[in-house]
Amino acid sequence: MLSDASPIAAIATAPGRGGIGVVRISGKDLRSLARAICKLDNSAELKPRYASYLDFIRADGSVIDSGLAIYFPAPHSYTGEDVLELQGHGGPVVLQMLLSRCLEAGQEIGLRLANPGEFTYRAFQNEKMDLAQAEAVSDLIEASTEAAAKLATQSLSGAFSLAIHQLVEQVINLRMLVEATLDFPEEEIEFLEKSNARGKLSAVLAALNAVLDQASQGALLRDGLNVVLAGQPNVGKSSLLNALAGSDVAIVTAIAGTTRDKITETIQVEGIPINIIDTAGIRDDAQADGEVERIGIARTWAAVESADVILHILDASRGPTRGDEEIVSRLPEHIPLLRIWNKIDLSGHQASITIESDATHIYLSASERLGMDLLRRELLRIAGWQQTGESIYLARERHLLALKSAQSHLMVANELAAQNDSALDLFAEELRLAQDRLSSITGAFTSDDLLGVIFSRFCIGK
Repeated sequence: MLSDASPIAAIATAPGRGGIGVVRISGKDLRSLARAICKLDNSAELKPRYASYLDFIRADGSVIDSGLAIYFPAPHSYTGEDVLELQGHGGPVVLQMLLSRCLEAGQEIGLRLANPGEFTYRAFQNEKMDLAQAEAVSDLIEASTEAAAKLATQSLSGAFSLAIHQLVEQVINLRMLVEATLDFPEEEIEFLEKSNARGKLSAVLAALNAVLDQASQGALLRDGLNVVLAGQPNVGKSSLLNALAGSDVAIVTAIAGTTRDKITETIQVEGIPINIIDTAGIRDDAQADGEVERIGIARTWAAVESADVILHILDASRGPTRGDEEIVSRLPEHIPLLRIWNKIDLSGHQASITIESDATHIYLSASERLGMDLLRRELLRIAGWQQTGESIYLARERHLLALKSAQSHLMVANELAAQNDSALDLFAEELRLAQDRLSSITGAFTSDDLLGVIFSRFCIGK
């Protein structure tokens, strides 16, 4: 079970020292707990939603810290329960002392430490937000770019949920027509023709495709693009990483095999996080300089297998070699490949990009920063990024899978529609399955196991 009804408490601010630290408590009727922890005059109570400056005290009346106490009575709180927030100084020791005092004073009401994400889970349980909005809380905290933070805020406000609810409503309306026809077969109504069911289904599919496109763009903003640099030693992989990062992230020397393990650096291109992974130069075991380099090469191939895009770096000043072609023969065919001809400052080539049958070829110089814009634009093209004025939803992989599954069910329903009214029962079932998959995004139909996985990845205190 992800949660029980016991009151919960946790430090809600990040670990480490800071000017302010917050201890958060949520449960039913926390007024007695507030009186035990906060130094109040006689029978006074904390004024709801009002910041009261006072002392936080131990059981013997001695002071732990001074700060602000804010009491949010249910249901007007983050979790929908009574919430007590104690804002004191942000030292880890004093915050731990305050939390321990809260747990001690709350023993009678069963107060316990909160699980990761449990405050937000209770907000979801108490219908203060749906599941997509709850996930947006975590996305906002973890946002790595300004664009991702803005989209997380939009999702938290309900923009993505509204788009999903509108899709669900369209599917429900179509289902109502189908179910009514199935309930009264004696009427012998040519349902698909007279109710324009095909047209309505096409409209739903078009709307879903638009949401899926926008969610895919948002997923790219959230997760970024994993780009692996692969090639033989000393072709300029580390120089390319430095050129993309705009700083000397990796050591660059004329000695082959300087990079022995992968180095990851995240950059932004048009607001898109791109995770550049520099790897050990690839050569066969007979040429490898010891066990360390062999391990590094093995890790290179592991990184290649999990890449979104592979940049195969070659030395334009010497042309393709047998080793280069051996690398190409081992690269996964399902992963987009860019062949980067580096060192054009030595070869005499011009910075350019050409698309050939085997791959896209880009000629550049990492050391001289020539042709780097060509590479950045091509990475965005492969990622499918489009600068549009349309809404973009900061979606997770779970959301994309649900949207694609719903899309698949609607496409099957579209095929069944070609059979006219002879397959109405199957048509109705595909609509139901599509609705269930869409509703799983906002949490209307979601298993407890999935909820446990989602909220367990939140930070404690949120």
